Amino acid sequence: MMSCGGSGGGTRRWILFGQDGGLSGADDPAILEWAVQTGRVLLTHDVATMTRYAYDRVREGKPMAGVFEVGRHVPVGVAIEEILLLAECSLEGEWEGQVRYLPLR
Repeated sequence: MMSCGGSGGGTRRWILFGQDGGLSGADDPAILEWAVQTGRVLLTHDVATMTRYAYDRVREGKPMAGVFEVGRHVPVGVAIEEILLLAECSLEGEWEGQVRYLPLR
C-alpha cells in the first residue's frame, strides 16, 4: 500500500458508512445532512441518486462533507487500499463540496 506523510483523522472518524448512526433505510438527503453534522465523508456505491443529491447540496450553497463513489466494478482490494490511503493522507475538510470516484488513479 502507498503511504504519505499526512496525518489523517482515522478511518472511523473520517468515513461515514450507511449503517452508522442508525441511518440504514434513511433517504439520501438525510444521510448527506448527517455526514455534514458529524464531519464525515460519505462512502457509497449509490451513483444513481446519492451523487445527484450531493451535487444539489453544493449547487444550493449547502455544506457537503464530501462523497466518494466506489463503483461496483472496482475490485474489493483496490477499494480498500484507496479508502485507507484517503483516510490516512487526507486533511480535515479537504473533500468538502466534492464528489470523487474510486479508484482515483
